[in-house]
Amino acid sequence: MHRERYNSPVMDNEQLKLENQFCFRLYSAARLMMGAYHPYLDPLGITYPQYLVLLVLWEQDKQPVCDIGKRLILDTNTMTPLLQRMEKAGLITRTRSKEDARRHIVSLTRQGKALYEQAQNIPEHMRKAVMMPESDVEELLQTIPTLDKLIEELKKTQ
Repeated sequence: MHRERYNSPVMDNEQLKLENQFCFRLYSAARLMMGAYHPYLDPLGITYPQYLVLLVLWEQDKQPVCDIGKRLILDTNTMTPLLQRMEKAGLITRTRSKEDARRHIVSLTRQGKALYEQAQNIPEHMRKAVMMPESDVEELLQTIPTLDKLIEELKKTQ
């Protein structure tokens, strides 16, 4: 039986090689990092996006949906179902603002507040999970301002 050999065009443009894609590394790191959170978030009954919402609310409770969305760089179409699931799980409540009926205020419930204590060790567990020396972690943390600049520039393209 004769198999036809697949001939791909020769790719000599270095910019189009996967190994030269900065964005691929960001995508891969983000996807793998979110996966690494599963063993710590699953026992709490929350997903990574829900964890992010909780982080925002643990810093400051009773925030408008739009403020949480801005902080997490998520649009309303993403925020609404996320918050609905969290409300159904008993982690948050959403109420209309007394000042502006169009705005909804998100507040932690007792259950949402209680998760704060259970989540205290997640950052340390994550550091250990990636098994990086402290010096490497410090080096990564130094990239945060650069990543923040990149995020701000990318937000302008949306």
